Amino acid sequence: MEKLQEPIVTSSSSSPSPHSSSFASLGAYGRALAETHRRLGRRAASVTTTYEEMSRVRARSGADMARSLRWPDLVGFGLGGMVGAGVFVATGRAARLYAGPAIVLSYAIAGLCALLSAFCYTEFAVDMPVAGGAFSYLRVTFGEFAAFLTGANLIMEYVFSNAAVARSFTAYLGTAIGVDTAAKWRITIIGLPKGFNQIDLLAVAVIVLISMCICYSTKESSVLNMVLTAIHIAFILFIIVMGFWRGDVRNLTHPAKPAESPGGFLPYGVAGVFNGAAMVYLSYIGYDAVSTMAEEVREPARDIPIGVSGSVAVVALLYCLMAVSMSMLVPYDAIDKESPFSAAFRGSDGWGWVSNVIGAGASFGILTSLLVSMLGQARYLCVIGRSGVVPAWLAQVHPKTSTPVNASAFLG
Repeated sequence: MEKLQEPIVTSSSSSPSPHSSSFASLGAYGRALAETHRRLGRRAASVTTTYEEMSRVRARSGADMARSLRWPDLVGFGLGGMVGAGVFVATGRAARLYAGPAIVLSYAIAGLCALLSAFCYTEFAVDMPVAGGAFSYLRVTFGEFAAFLTGANLIMEYVFSNAAVARSFTAYLGTAIGVDTAAKWRITIIGLPKGFNQIDLLAVAVIVLISMCICYSTKESSVLNMVLTAIHIAFILFIIVMGFWRGDVRNLTHPAKPAESPGGFLPYGVAGVFNGAAMVYLSYIGYDAVSTMAEEVREPARDIPIGVSGSVAVVALLYCLMAVSMSMLVPYDAIDKESPFSAAFRGSDGWGWVSNVIGAGASFGILTSLLVSMLGQARYLCVIGRSGVVPAWLAQVHPKTSTPVNASAFLG
């Protein structure tokens, strides 16, 4: 094992240590680049052990992350990370194009698949409670190269998706207050290509504020997430109740245009249900970020399984209820693909105000989704820094806040 770990933890006269020397200066980095082929061959398939990840590798961050989270915090993070604005769009498209009223079965199938995947994350996180998530799991199974590719993709996914989600916050807030925010709250920069020439100041402000919050304290971030998530869940329950109250059971089997659209609860058959499940599965993405909190959990063996699996189960129930609610409100072939819930009430006499409420609820969902995603991305980068693939400065944990301040601020 010592021979296998040598490239990771030792240095020699011919090859500087990847952790201490590669990023020490421009000259050191140039020498490291010149030895890329040797270093890649030596490290690509080298693996670590769970003990190494939890002791010597974790020690490279300096101070330890505070173990302040319990299972209610993890359930809150899971709900906040998953129940974003995606369900308000994916439900309509999947019901209209693939599943019809059977979209509820699509959500149930996708939820079962997400739960099985969550079990895998739970097993790894309990066995190796560190902040690296999938990156760390791959380092101990397939080696550093596979872990690096996955880590790089995860960081890019988080950064680009968070930027897009932050911009959508402006649009949903505009729906809630009845203002065309895209036109009024974005500044156009002359000289840049169309489509890339608008600065969304509100999105920038949201990102800055969340970055400051997650730098300050993980526990305080959890409290903020719990408050925002509770408000968001209240909006969702309101939508579900309104759907069952204003809806009609007949819409579950009768389309708006029987001559043009097939009828029945399964208008597109079983294949349509599974095609719909493939589309709505994206609405469950976010529970993986909870596993990056493992290093900050007080009792990993108890709290992580309840937190990860419990949040997926609760979200699956909420999604199924939302799907039934929408299917009762509007026949599947009359559902608006882009904003199904808002459109269902917008055309109803005296109930147009509900679409504003839905916009407000989606805005809170965006905030919780951003908070959890930014917590997760910072911990991924922190652990990647421990491996020496990026400067070790990004792996530092601040002794006062017990959070990866450098990684959080850099990604923000």
